[in-house]
Amino acid sequence: MYRLIPNIEMKAYPIQEYPCKIKAAACIMHMIMNNLNHIVAQFPHELVTYGGNGQVFSNWAQFWIIMNYLSRMDNDQTLAMYSGHPQGLFPSSPAAPRLVITNGMVIPNHSTPADYDRMFAMGVSMYGQMTAGSYCYIGPQGIVHGTTITVINAGRKYLKSDDLRGKVFITSGLGGMSGAQGKAAVIAGCVGVIAEIDESALNKRHKQGWISEKTSSLDELVTLIKYYKEKRQAVSIGYLGHIVDVWEKMVQVYRLEGICLPDLGSDQTSCHVPFNGGYYPCDMSVAEAQKLMHSDHRRFKQLVQKSLVRHVEAINELSAAGMYFWDYGNAFLLEASNAGADVMKEDAISSNDFRYPSYVQHIMGDIFSLGFGPFRWVCASGEESDLAMTDTIAADVIINLLKEKGISNKVREQYEDNLKWVQEAGQHQLVVGSQARILYSNQRGRVAIAIAFNKAIRQGRISGPVILSRDHHDVSGTDSPYRETSNVYDGSAFCADMAVQNCIGDSFRGATWVALHNGGGCGWGEVINGGFGLMIDGSDEAEEKAMSMLSWDVSNGVARRAWSGNENAVETIADAMKNESKLLVTMPNAVTDQSIVENALRQSNLV
Repeated sequence: MYRLIPNIEMKAYPIQEYPCKIKAAACIMHMIMNNLNHIVAQFPHELVTYGGNGQVFSNWAQFWIIMNYLSRMDNDQTLAMYSGHPQGLFPSSPAAPRLVITNGMVIPNHSTPADYDRMFAMGVSMYGQMTAGSYCYIGPQGIVHGTTITVINAGRKYLKSDDLRGKVFITSGLGGMSGAQGKAAVIAGCVGVIAEIDESALNKRHKQGWISEKTSSLDELVTLIKYYKEKRQAVSIGYLGHIVDVWEKMVQVYRLEGICLPDLGSDQTSCHVPFNGGYYPCDMSVAEAQKLMHSDHRRFKQLVQKSLVRHVEAINELSAAGMYFWDYGNAFLLEASNAGADVMKEDAISSNDFRYPSYVQHIMGDIFSLGFGPFRWVCASGEESDLAMTDTIAADVIINLLKEKGISNKVREQYEDNLKWVQEAGQHQLVVGSQARILYSNQRGRVAIAIAFNKAIRQGRISGPVILSRDHHDVSGTDSPYRETSNVYDGSAFCADMAVQNCIGDSFRGATWVALHNGGGCGWGEVINGGFGLMIDGSDEAEEKAMSMLSWDVSNGVARRAWSGNENAVETIADAMKNESKLLVTMPNAVTDQSIVENALRQSNLV
């Protein structure tokens, strides 16, 4: 349906330029067109925003239909979107969401990759990734921030240091979301090494300024790493070639010189679709791999899996030498395991008992359990001055939160990290597309920032509405045993009640729109996730909605994590109950005497 591609510049226009009856509909148009902006979207003509196959819609006819419906929408109508298909405008109420999105909601026994291929080909289902199909993507800024926070906290956990100067972080991928890794490494202060097989992707990030140095020589790469490591200078080095070659070169250096160059390691290839271009075999060019993928897919798959085995073998040897590796939630360990690589614990009892943690298990999970996660906003006016004002307001809110008594050191660290981030965000030139910002905040911070924005709109300090949102990858938004809920150990990691409840709860607490997806990050059938958009316009009603919805949107996930026994979550939800008399959460009671459990199991002949 390329003939239906609009003959206009696809970008987020100021909302007053959209032919809508209500501001909420114009805000939704603003977000949709940002997701399809050619400088934002990975494959804009295919309506793919990021992740290789994360779509906004399935085809351009759907784009025209939804824009028509939005232009006609009133405050007492709700638009239903079925996996990209605009089902229609239905009568509702002003308090209801203006838009409800579902993507990939299929019967569980029919949620395999093969089922997806068939249903997508028929045009009856769609893979929306996370913020692609919910219209809330803000370009690479989100993953820049998330990766920055991850690397900083990895340093704290693994290297016992806030100072990453001279520390080496090796990873791969400079395409869509992974393209942020170079920028994040520099902001975090380390020596970042990112392998990329696509020369155009590497050159794009180098031209953008997010990659400082680039090379296609492994020997030169080692020289650069040693140079910047000794100088303790933050830098991002792009290597044109396969990540397996980099890891094996690091092993060679270790064997010959006794030096383990990398301190930290991860991976951001698109392993949720490893056999459809997400991960290429080593020892062949991109063109050769693409040709093989189409001419002999079975052989292509075999070579991908052999490469994954080699990938893991090198990581295992370097990890034994002192490097710390984590899975970045891209299904790397899952697909490596499927390939037969040595990634499982010796005493593994389930399919996600890997020898390496996901970054949620060891790093972000504790942050989520404190209630902190990726809170975002978009200035619907499109004015840079409005974004600068929101940065100042958000910083002032965090400064005031830091003055409150009784803040734990863990919470204080997160406030301070994100205060530094938002104060420096402008100078890092992170905006690509809409005038958007992201930071990690907890329930208290999100509500306070939203109220402060709403007041500033009312006073005219911000010239138009602000659209609040978040990544689905958040405290409450996603159930994924290989990523977001991988640190939930009570047996419920494979359950999806939290994400579904979150979407439903947001819908009647004030969200302007809500979304619920199958797939995202770890792939189709492996994840249930959801998100929201909430327009604030300076009104009292907007403030009430923000207070109610944002409080639930965080507390839901913290309560679930508390019930699973996470100590951070127990403390966080207990504090929340002290501050809100109407919040009553079922709390866990820890078994302090392990013999009680052991005796019960013996009496039941279970041990």
